[in-house]
Amino acid sequence: MASYHGPKARVQRRFGEVLVPRTKYQKIVEKRGFPPGDHGKEKQFRSGRRSDFGMQLNEKQKLAFIFNVREAQMRRYFLRARRQSGNTGENLLRLLERRLDNLVYRAGFAATIWAARQIVKHGHILVDGKRVDLPSFQMNPGMVISVKENMRTNVHVLEAMESVANNLPYLTVNKAAFSATLLNLPERTDIPVPVREQLIVEYYTRLT
Repeated sequence: MASYHGPKARVQRRFGEVLVPRTKYQKIVEKRGFPPGDHGKEKQFRSGRRSDFGMQLNEKQKLAFIFNVREAQMRRYFLRARRQSGNTGENLLRLLERRLDNLVYRAGFAATIWAARQIVKHGHILVDGKRVDLPSFQMNPGMVISVKENMRTNVHVLEAMESVANNLPYLTVNKAAFSATLLNLPERTDIPVPVREQLIVEYYTRLT
């Protein structure tokens, strides 16, 4: 599944909010608070008239961007979440939150989800001491993520560990050991994702 490599600031301007918490994106969205394109300012004033389907689609696209997954993969996550007991929307977020690349990012070993995907794909991450190069690998409680020895002096990893601060109750990070442990399944209130997951459930329900 290919990763998104387009202009990330442009996508966030389209949504009208900062979805990647980095200073440069915050400044861009604040300075240009309207959608990209020649008619961006005009679109800004029409955004309040979006249909129910338009709002559902917007939330789905926002979630896909945050976790860097494509449509086919997102649909599979939804179908899997629907088969599980409990709230489908919360199940969907838990599945996405437990992706290996996401937890590498949350632990602070990469500055963005895109950088996290790259270091996983290149085989620089271990899970319980074994090399795992699948970004979508599902982490379970008790599993330990660690950065390979030869990457612990990498400037990008070190910079990320200095700048990314995600204090999450379901993830404990040992910076000295370059490791992180998933303690338990995350609760919805602990997942730092600004989406209305019920709209995403409604979007996929009407398509299935």
